Amino acid sequence: MIKDQINQDLWKLAEESDEVLADIYKRIDQVCMYNSDRILSAFIENRVSYSDFSDINGYGNYDAGRDKLEKMFADVLGCEDALVRPQIMSGTNALFLTFSALLKYGDTMISLTGTPYDSLQEMIGLTGESSQSLKAHGVRYEQIDLVNNEFDEEAIVSRLREGNVRLVEIQRSRGYSSRASLCIAKIEHLIRKIREVNKDVIIMVDNCYGELVEEREPGHAGADVVVGSLMKNLGGGIASTGGYIAGRKDLVFTIAERLTAPGIGKEQGANFNLNNSFFKGLFMAPNAVRSAMKTAVFASWMLEQLGFANVSPRYDEYRTDIIQTVELSTEENLVAFTQGIQESSPIDSYVHVMPAPMPGYPFDEVMACGAFTQGSTIELSADAPVIPPYTLYMQGGLSPEYGKLSILLALSKLNIRPKD
Repeated sequence: MIKDQINQDLWKLAEESDEVLADIYKRIDQVCMYNSDRILSAFIENRVSYSDFSDINGYGNYDAGRDKLEKMFADVLGCEDALVRPQIMSGTNALFLTFSALLKYGDTMISLTGTPYDSLQEMIGLTGESSQSLKAHGVRYEQIDLVNNEFDEEAIVSRLREGNVRLVEIQRSRGYSSRASLCIAKIEHLIRKIREVNKDVIIMVDNCYGELVEEREPGHAGADVVVGSLMKNLGGGIASTGGYIAGRKDLVFTIAERLTAPGIGKEQGANFNLNNSFFKGLFMAPNAVRSAMKTAVFASWMLEQLGFANVSPRYDEYRTDIIQTVELSTEENLVAFTQGIQESSPIDSYVHVMPAPMPGYPFDEVMACGAFTQGSTIELSADAPVIPPYTLYMQGGLSPEYGKLSILLALSKLNIRPKD
């Protein structure tokens, strides 16, 4: 039994958490209820039927289920249209598809949240020598850093007044950085500022890890394009692959033509018999996100009680994504905690996690992800670059109970005891 491997002092401390965290859990439940209402209403309004789960193979023509699914994603994300396909294999793939469709030779894109997530850097051309990077195809890249975790509105407005900017990108989650993730209210405020000085620039939001954490999405805040992965929040822990791109109808059409071919757009694409899991994943997504949020809040509270100072977000802070971080100070602690998460995973629990190179990342990584879907981060996972200050990034958890067991085993591996 996992419980037998958990330090009993930690177990007793965990039992105190339910009462302390009750109000926070209640707020998470309220958001889950609101988003469940939105999604259930979308199922009913779009008259989803069993026939929509049919396996449409070959070219994938006339897939009514796919069309309904994409309309529902658009509705949920506050957008006009959406592209939801198993052919999009990850969030990174969805981002590259979007960038390469909307940016041509001589265009300029600006990251408004500083240096992008590690796996995007080679895609853009900031690192590596890929002949397929945006830079290699003549796209100009600029970035404007955050200042004290706030958009540098003055610099952004000044640059956009100069013109010659095709697209601006906002990364909602922190990536491998120490900054906090960005809430919808902050994103909406910036979008209004941008529209006062430039009505034509495309505003794109990388929404990975943030879906259904709040009651609104970037599309509701005025974003032109919203991008994410079905192996994260909106897949509900059920979708086994896939990604989405939602936004203005004309932009989604352009991106669809990049995925398929000019003249085909959204009309083709076999569903690989995945419509059922995509619909079911969306249906279960609010509950999966609720579980991930409660797991993160619990982990944060426990870490703070054990004396870890650099825990982000703090257990009682407002959250806008499912990511939880903690500085573990040493490589030994980092590896031990990650091993505890892996050993309490339902899949590959016997795997001994060690630092190793990871494609798309500049440093050795430790990664625990014993998931039913390879690479799924709505299922409990933990990963980190093996560099000081040894910051661990956790996300996911399909139930608070499983999450609690994993966090407690990982903490037991650190040989840290609660203070009297």
